[in-house]
Amino acid sequence: MSTSPESLAFQNALQAVEAVEPRIAGAIRDELHDQRESLKLIASENYASPATLLAMGNWLSDKYAEGVSGHRFYAGCKNIDTVEDVAAEHAKALFGAQHAYVQPHSGIDANLVAYWSILAAKVQSPALEKLGAKSIKDLSEADWEQLRSELGNQRLLGMSLDAGGHLTHGFRPNISGKMFYQHNYGTDPTTQLLDYDAVAAQAREFKPLIIVAGYSAYPRRINFAKMREIADEVGATLMVDMAHFAGLVAGKVFTGDEDPVANAQIVTTTTHKSLRGPRGGMVLCDETFKDYVDQGCPMVLGGPLGHMMAAKAVCFAEARQPAFQEYAQQVCDNAQALADGLLKRGAKLVTGGTDNHIVLMDVTSYGITGAQAEGALLESGVVTNKNSVPNDPNGAWWTSGVRLGTPALTSRGLGTAEMDQVAELIDTVLKHTKAGVTKTGAQAKGKFELASGVADDVSAKASGLVRGFPLYPTVEGV
Repeated sequence: MSTSPESLAFQNALQAVEAVEPRIAGAIRDELHDQRESLKLIASENYASPATLLAMGNWLSDKYAEGVSGHRFYAGCKNIDTVEDVAAEHAKALFGAQHAYVQPHSGIDANLVAYWSILAAKVQSPALEKLGAKSIKDLSEADWEQLRSELGNQRLLGMSLDAGGHLTHGFRPNISGKMFYQHNYGTDPTTQLLDYDAVAAQAREFKPLIIVAGYSAYPRRINFAKMREIADEVGATLMVDMAHFAGLVAGKVFTGDEDPVANAQIVTTTTHKSLRGPRGGMVLCDETFKDYVDQGCPMVLGGPLGHMMAAKAVCFAEARQPAFQEYAQQVCDNAQALADGLLKRGAKLVTGGTDNHIVLMDVTSYGITGAQAEGALLESGVVTNKNSVPNDPNGAWWTSGVRLGTPALTSRGLGTAEMDQVAELIDTVLKHTKAGVTKTGAQAKGKFELASGVADDVSAKASGLVRGFPLYPTVEGV
């Protein structure tokens, strides 16, 4: 049997790395082994294709290209222009967006570009027009100080962290919480579902410049048409962070009122979660914000990464294929099956289930914290992450929950039948985990004790399950 092109490419790359620093080559090989053998259930992780991975490792990395396509601060950028143009072309077609900005290096970069684009459009531009100035460079010291004060005193309304929002949606320790006078909206204390009437009432009272929708740990869909109505009523800009569920938008699972691109003025995303691409970010927007977003560099960003934009272009091209829509639907079907499997075994789920790619378990019913559950599962070959639940008594570090996601296992080909087996393994581990204690006998929120033999047994079953669905089957000998 001949060696595949992918195998040869990765073998040669690792040999080149090993010749310089063998420890790094070893870590790369070990990571591939770990991912092949474990059940990856972290909702924000996935597996990029070999083509996407290979597009990241090349000499496009060597080129500076501040600015945008056709308008660079460096010479010799024609190939970077091609890469950026192709990536933007695919992104616009994939999401039905009027404009795509593919330079952000991460999700937080994308959000910062979006925030400052809104501030520039809604605060800075009107101020310049009023003062009769073409640029902020034309302002007097007094006028500039006044504008700086106005830019730093705007209002942001975003979903709270414990309700499922993201730290970049106005969480005080994050830069977004320091940039804005911010308030958070939560979920209904009984149903744990988003209450649109409550959000509307809060928006009317607070009158924010920006309303941020989207989530990192909310296991339900959002009606973005309703969120846009709320924003329009109070004169706010609706910004949606779809980093977690971009793949479900691209795969046409979220359509109509649930499609953020069709309803929000500005949308941000990462490219590596359910979208299954490289680690990076992107901003989509309507024509109102196009010129402002394109100033992301130098407004917020440094030089764009040509090799990462190339990988984004490959990812977007892959997501435009019909098979990706089948994948996206299977992600949701698998999440539903996982939730059903856990519920029938007595687990407690936030909102009682899911209708996206996330299952959020409240593990306090097992008598443990989220940190303890995460540790016990990891020791048993099941990779998850601890996560806050609404009004979490254990806070954001120890937490009371564990977040599960199905994008990665779905990429490997696991289906709903396998999700029930996964639920059995998770339940087995948690039922055999108890809280550890400190030397003084007090319960330690992060320590756990797992019954003898459980970790080995579950790890063997987890490895056996995923071996039936090989990861990177065309990549061998590494």
